[in-house]
Amino acid sequence: MRCLHVWEEDYVVRHLTDDYGNEVKIWLRAGVTVQPPGSDMCCPGCGAYHVTSFPTGYLSRHPELVPVPAPAPEPELPAVPDVMVRAPIVRAALPGRLLLAVGLPVALFVGYELYENMTRAVHPH
Repeated sequence: MRCLHVWEEDYVVRHLTDDYGNEVKIWLRAGVTVQPPGSDMCCPGCGAYHVTSFPTGYLSRHPELVPVPAPAPEPELPAVPDVMVRAPIVRAALPGRLLLAVGLPVALFVGYELYENMTRAVHPH
């Protein structure tokens, strides 16, 4: 219930009666005796132990719960030699270039003027 993974497992249930008249259910999956579906089951998707079970045929009545099969892989294209491959040219945005082109000279000019004014105050001519 954590990852909402939905899966379906088929079990064979054998109803047996022992010599004393007690009825016993034996659960089989792929011919191997297993615990009943509700006991100690974990999600194959995320490994969580908080799972729930639905009655037989529930998924056939609710097709929206069945996971969509993975799309078929696309056929591989033949390799193109490196000489023919051209990488797209990535350019910086125009406002960034404009800011750099205008801002850098202005910053240098203002810095120089401040330096000149500070040196004139210290050394008057």
